[in-house]
Amino acid sequence: MPLFSRMRSARPSVDEIAAVSALDEPTRRRIYDFVCPKRDAVSRDDVSNELGIPRQTAAFHLEKLADAGLLAVEFARRTGRSGPGAGRPSKLYRRANIEVAVQLPERAYDIAGGLLAQAVEESDRTGESPRACLARNAQQRGRELDLPEGASDEELMVALAEWGYEPRIEGDDIVLVNCPFHALAQQHTGLVCGMNLDLLSGALDGSSERARLEPHDGYCCVRIKRSRK
Repeated sequence: MPLFSRMRSARPSVDEIAAVSALDEPTRRRIYDFVCPKRDAVSRDDVSNELGIPRQTAAFHLEKLADAGLLAVEFARRTGRSGPGAGRPSKLYRRANIEVAVQLPERAYDIAGGLLAQAVEESDRTGESPRACLARNAQQRGRELDLPEGASDEELMVALAEWGYEPRIEGDDIVLVNCPFHALAQQHTGLVCGMNLDLLSGALDGSSERARLEPHDGYCCVRIKRSRK
């Protein structure tokens, strides 16, 4: 189960890695960059003529991009004619309506953005402070992770690893090597670290472990007190 998988799959999937790998080939990347901004779908001939490559080469790379899910395929008669004698429809390509993001180590900036936007909207509507709204919503989001009640340290370590925190045991604590909100926490430390603490506190609700803020260089700002040694 990747980080907050009920809301978003943050860990790169096989399909995401294949999509990114498909763009590693220079000609294929040129073709993708040519197709993406086009309002209308393009043909193999369009790509061949524009980039100065053989039609067969254009067709090969277009199909690879389509197989990776980066391009959508459709068929249409570009002449606008229909019926007998109109000819076969052309195979056309346009950018697929997907987002692909591979980040190592794992980050979850969209989760942070969603929580922050929700806090501002609730604050405008209710008059409650944005920080109070953020704390409540982060705790609720953490509870939605459904960590088993009474989970053992081992089960918690597995869950934290699956959520992308890269946990380690150091003495009486579980420390988190990776922060999913690293760049934001660097710029807005108090706000984002507090949100992260509320998120993990919500996830630990019902367990005997307790999360606390204790920043250390090279670690996430949150540490978790182990219930079992």
